[in-house]
Amino acid sequence: MCDSTLAIYCFIDDFLKASGHREDIRVEVSDAAVMSIALTAMLHFGGNFERSRLILTELGLIKRLLSGWRFSRRVNRLADLISQLFHQLGSVLKELHWESRYLLDSFPVAVGDNLRLKRCRLVQDELYRGRMPSKRRFLYGVRVQLMATSDGIRLEFCLLPGGCADLQGLAELALDLPEAAELFVDAGYNFYEWEDYLREIEHLNLQVPRKANSRRGREPWLEIYKSVMRKYIERDDWRDC
Repeated sequence: MCDSTLAIYCFIDDFLKASGHREDIRVEVSDAAVMSIALTAMLHFGGNFERSRLILTELGLIKRLLSGWRFSRRVNRLADLISQLFHQLGSVLKELHWESRYLLDSFPVAVGDNLRLKRCRLVQDELYRGRMPSKRRFLYGVRVQLMATSDGIRLEFCLLPGGCADLQGLAELALDLPEAAELFVDAGYNFYEWEDYLREIEHLNLQVPRKANSRRGREPWLEIYKSVMRKYIERDDWRDC
């Protein structure tokens, strides 16, 4: 864990210097250290910022222990910079990925149950109320659209209200992929106009599972190929981002 944390800190520090980022001269803990604590929490502590902050300080990787509320304020202030870092790194990984096969899927993140919706302060709009057909229940929260390589390396993401369809997430993503790349999705992205647009304008092959009564037909060998690639998305660690 120490080696990966040091590598994360060095990468973030170089990124901030290259992007010309300036921080207040009065801070005792640099922005690179704050971002490193947040990313280490995601990688090793299941997103628990408090545990990551305490353990990294005890190991001597962070010079000064920030209080919980001050750390939360610093992370919220650096949210746009963290997102920029993620997308910048994703662009580099796209160029290094030689297979040109990518995976796209969505998963829900609930912010509360129906019994507590009146007391929920994170989101207060009916647009965030959606439905999860696979679990036969309603969702009140957000839906995460996540794109990754065939090896499971995350490249792009976007957050949408829970009531939005998967196709809207496809429109929100940049999809800056190599020419003639293959993007494997589930049946929720089945829309012929979008498929034609991506193939003709973006030169991107959208691999959508076909139904038996599809107007465009379905070839058995191609459906098996799509099913095999879809298994990489259906793994349990797909959501561990």
